Amino acid sequence: MILIILPLIASLFTLFFKNKVAKIIALTASVAQLILNFILLCATNLKSTSLQALDFYPWYASLGLNFSTGVDGISMVMLLLTNVACVLILLSSWDNSYSSMTKFLALILFMQGALNGVFLSMNGLMFYIFWELALIPIYFIVGIWGGENRIKITFKFFIYTFLGSLLMLLALLFVYLHTPGNHSFEWSEMLKAQMTGWESTLVLWAFFIAFAIKMPIFPFHTWQADTYSVAPAQGTMLLSGIMLKMGIFGMIRWMWPLAKNACECNYNIFIILAVIGIIYAAIIAIRQNDIKRVIAWSSVSHVGLIAAGIMTWSKEGIQGGILQSFNHGINVIGLFMIVEIIERRLKTRQLDQMRGLAKHGRTFACLFMIITLGSVAVPFTNGFTGEFLLLNATFNYHSIIGIVSGLTIIFCAVYMLRVYQLSMFGPEKDNGGRIGKLTWSEYSTLGCIAIIILCIGIFPNWILQISESSVDGLLMLMKGGPAL
Repeated sequence: MILIILPLIASLFTLFFKNKVAKIIALTASVAQLILNFILLCATNLKSTSLQALDFYPWYASLGLNFSTGVDGISMVMLLLTNVACVLILLSSWDNSYSSMTKFLALILFMQGALNGVFLSMNGLMFYIFWELALIPIYFIVGIWGGENRIKITFKFFIYTFLGSLLMLLALLFVYLHTPGNHSFEWSEMLKAQMTGWESTLVLWAFFIAFAIKMPIFPFHTWQADTYSVAPAQGTMLLSGIMLKMGIFGMIRWMWPLAKNACECNYNIFIILAVIGIIYAAIIAIRQNDIKRVIAWSSVSHVGLIAAGIMTWSKEGIQGGILQSFNHGINVIGLFMIVEIIERRLKTRQLDQMRGLAKHGRTFACLFMIITLGSVAVPFTNGFTGEFLLLNATFNYHSIIGIVSGLTIIFCAVYMLRVYQLSMFGPEKDNGGRIGKLTWSEYSTLGCIAIIILCIGIFPNWILQISESSVDGLLMLMKGGPAL
């Protein structure tokens, strides 16, 4: 529970100080949060299939609402991603001088606490409350510090996510009303809900739409590119690096177990939509001139592969999805940090206005290349193992789906290497834009990300071993085994 409460307290505490002191407090609190996360990881029995570190505090017991939290290997990976990413995001914001910077930092910390609550909640209604709380900070971050047309685009984003959240709430209420005996929102009790096949199918589709909007999956993606483009760099990092993982986690923890009686034919539709998104988004990414929109659309393509692999509901698919969720979160934060550095110096994001940036920014070019290779999933980078597991899972599910999904390897190499080539090589433009020497915060952020990419690329089992037993327990549960 400290993982939820500490960022919320730090968020309020930050508001009482000026910019530089507030930055120090926010970064210190986030680092402390990460240390606590590692302590929890060390105290967790990773070989157990059971939920651990369970906390239970009655709140409105008559409504089945309790403050109950727990952790397993799956949620542990998501917690690590959240707390590592928040340190990187706060570090990347050190050189920014937004108006009301203390409020900006406070919103990031508040969102960190809400995201931790999403991944730790073992009560359906608490899961929904934290889900909604995580939406509030990003709404203000984009709406206040975003770019042109931010009000219109933020409103569209809010409507999409609000409708998705409403469907999720209806699904949770429906399952709650079908729990035996005294109705309960506790995850362990909701697993016992007695629903017919068509009732489970309704719940399945409500959950799917809610989570598909958040990720997003085709055709629920139309809010994403505009929101990513208009949001400030740290807002985009929060959206792409962590927030979309809420949808992935929701599918694994809530959608599949609670709607287990639904017809499996529905998953064929979900996988086809995800695969369409892989190709559709990749083709659009290739045609973009705005570097930030290239990465925004590439995110849709990558998440489509993660969703397709997970929804095969095989051990390879789920493990690959969890690993790649972590990797994508780290890589995309690095890519959007690169965009911010380029835009800060050149005052543009247009690829046709960039050339020869590597000549006066060799360290930057080297770090950019490592992060690009991780995104392309080159062997010995973090993206390789996760993508291999996902493609293997989709191919075993259906060979044609696997082959079409495999096109992501070619498309990703095309649009990412195109971005690198057009920005880093060739004769310099006459606009006077140069990268030059990186600041200590820029160097630290990109350096940490590059180290993580290489370390997980060489030692992917470090992440896979955290979630393996929990995935085994989940698969056992879905086959009628004992509850987690």
